[in-house]
Amino acid sequence: MNRTVYAIDGREKGTLELDDSVFGLPVNEDVIWYAINNELANRRLGTASTKDRGEVHGSNAKPYKQKGTGRARRGDKKSPINVGGGTMFGPKLRDFSYSIPKKAKRLAMKTILSLKIQSDNLKIVEDFSIESGKTKDLAGILRSFGKNERTVIILKDDDGRVKRAGANIPFLSFLSWNRLRAHDLFYGRRVLLMESAAKNLNGFYRGEEEAE
Repeated sequence: MNRTVYAIDGREKGTLELDDSVFGLPVNEDVIWYAINNELANRRLGTASTKDRGEVHGSNAKPYKQKGTGRARRGDKKSPINVGGGTMFGPKLRDFSYSIPKKAKRLAMKTILSLKIQSDNLKIVEDFSIESGKTKDLAGILRSFGKNERTVIILKDDDGRVKRAGANIPFLSFLSWNRLRAHDLFYGRRVLLMESAAKNLNGFYRGEEEAE
């Protein structure tokens, strides 16, 4: 398919051919769901932890004798039913991360890119950099493509100056073409894909399919 390439001022500059096997796939909601949930699970720290009765500080002695008092039998003061005692069935340190098949992850990225193309929320923009590193220069480019909304810019490389310029824009996030994240890409209301990044994605995913 051929898609319009825009200049940074919003004017049409030319066209670029996109590979249908990357940008023209039918939407697969299941694989998108799996990819996004995998990323969210891998972000979880799992640092919540409580002390059980064997870990809290306190005496191991019984508060009173077992029989003859008329009261319920008691163990030590660290029992969960006592104030300051251990926590019963509380959370412990754990690792929430898991992996999904590489093919599923690649399919999710291609499906999301195809979805953005179909919904006309993805625009290909000529390669640019912000030499000044100033936020106002990048904000001017974003205004050329519509109102302020959740925006993702897919970079052709790890351009520190562009990232520096966008650090103060709360609705903006950056992705490198070879390190896409399903969550950010899917929930971006507007995706600006640099021209070189689009060419790289064409070759990257096509090359993987040919290798298989």
